[in-house]
Amino acid sequence: SSHRSSTDHWSCANSLHASNIAVMTMTLFPVRLLFAAFMMLLAWPFAFVATVGRSEDAVEPLSWWRWLVDLVLKAIMRAMWFSGGFHWVRVKGRPALPSEAPILTMAPHSSYFDAIPVTMTMASIVMKAESKDIPVWGTLIKFIRPVFVSRSDQDSRRKTVEEIKRRACSDGEWPQIMIFPEGTCTNRSCLIAFKPGAFIPGVPVQPVLLRYPNEMVRISSTPKQGVSLILWLTLCQLHNAIEIEYLPTYTPSEEEKKDPALFASNVRRIMAKALGLPIIDYSFEDCQLAMAKGPLRLPRHTCLLEFARLVRRLGLKTGVTDEVLHEEASRVRKLCGSRLDVEGFSLYLNQPLTEAVQDIFSLFEEHGKMDVREYVIALSVVCRPFRYLETIKLAFRMFEAQEDGAVVEDELAVVLKTALGIGDFVVCDLFRAIDCQDKGKITFDEFCRFLENCPDFVEQYHCLHEPIPQPSRESTSPSSTNGFCADFSPQDPSTRSAAHSKKQD
Repeated sequence: SSHRSSTDHWSCANSLHASNIAVMTMTLFPVRLLFAAFMMLLAWPFAFVATVGRSEDAVEPLSWWRWLVDLVLKAIMRAMWFSGGFHWVRVKGRPALPSEAPILTMAPHSSYFDAIPVTMTMASIVMKAESKDIPVWGTLIKFIRPVFVSRSDQDSRRKTVEEIKRRACSDGEWPQIMIFPEGTCTNRSCLIAFKPGAFIPGVPVQPVLLRYPNEMVRISSTPKQGVSLILWLTLCQLHNAIEIEYLPTYTPSEEEKKDPALFASNVRRIMAKALGLPIIDYSFEDCQLAMAKGPLRLPRHTCLLEFARLVRRLGLKTGVTDEVLHEEASRVRKLCGSRLDVEGFSLYLNQPLTEAVQDIFSLFEEHGKMDVREYVIALSVVCRPFRYLETIKLAFRMFEAQEDGAVVEDELAVVLKTALGIGDFVVCDLFRAIDCQDKGKITFDEFCRFLENCPDFVEQYHCLHEPIPQPSRESTSPSSTNGFCADFSPQDPSTRSAAHSKKQD
């Protein structure tokens, strides 16, 4: 009876919440949306006037009228957030001056509402260059003098780091730069690895924490909760709580100045402790890998996330381009399927035989040897998570016969199991479905045609069982199994490859 009473209580609560959302959608939501749009339009002429004739490369003395525009824009933005239900913004701690901490590191990053502290401080941020061309919004963005990143510029990352360093070392002349070092949105259940950009200049940083203590709506933009859904639910909530906490300024040691990764790790540890959250060693790139969509999207339990962490730790992802992958494929093809032991694999990687190299080897080994083609396939997946067909094409190139460019069933099994990072995949039925003419082999073109007709083939032919525990010598962060961004949960990631799974079976 106690269980039934609890179930009835939650059922009534959910029904009440749904009815409240329905009422707010018809009444409060459209009013708030219109008012927010009006505030944006109202702010535009002030931002436009303040940015006319201003140099993007040099800091000009702050004139009285630009100071006044800054106050007006802060007031307009505060009114916009107030209309959205953020009636009170609780601020803890003391914000540091630009001369004390040129860079603010904010976490966790979970939604577009994280822009609230940006509009309160008018600090600069790092943004993609395309944003400045968006009508209205682009003008408002240019007012805070962001550091623009150009995706079309191959050297953009280096230029961005140099610009951050130039501003950070200006003795407070430039506005503070507010950076979200996670580099992507998470569900706030943990802190993922910080990108080093904010820590390369080696200047003091001030950690800033964001909290949304809401009971009804979790304000986080994830694949399960898209931007539109979060915007709708948030604006339908009568009051939205937000808390901003400024931690004491962190001054790096000489060792941390020389090692940005160590600097980032130490700052992340302090922020995680203050937030009461675990830390995990997955990065922005791992989030991309986990969230990649398409017919060959990764399942929830995949050893490829662990593989990505290991190759990043060894620096094997650095500088990997399409050309490099094709060169690796040609190099491996010359081995003619020869299997390597751990010492041979270490020589192939041109790496000393470390624990990380042994961990990578354990993902692919069977009876003490591995097929290096599987390593190249996995490397292609983690370096090109959104280009799965190119990975499959590369894999076919390594396995196919020279006379007809086709692969047999066992080879297709290795390709798909490695590309998906799973061990239980019913390939025999899949192969028969592709090989309509019963030739006993298929080409890449035939596989693509099948993919067009059956885009959800992974769900149809994939039988995933309980994941196998990680190798005992696995070295991870103490909290690295407590959750993952974007509601992706590798609590017990499988650490077997296609070949390794066959040995287990």
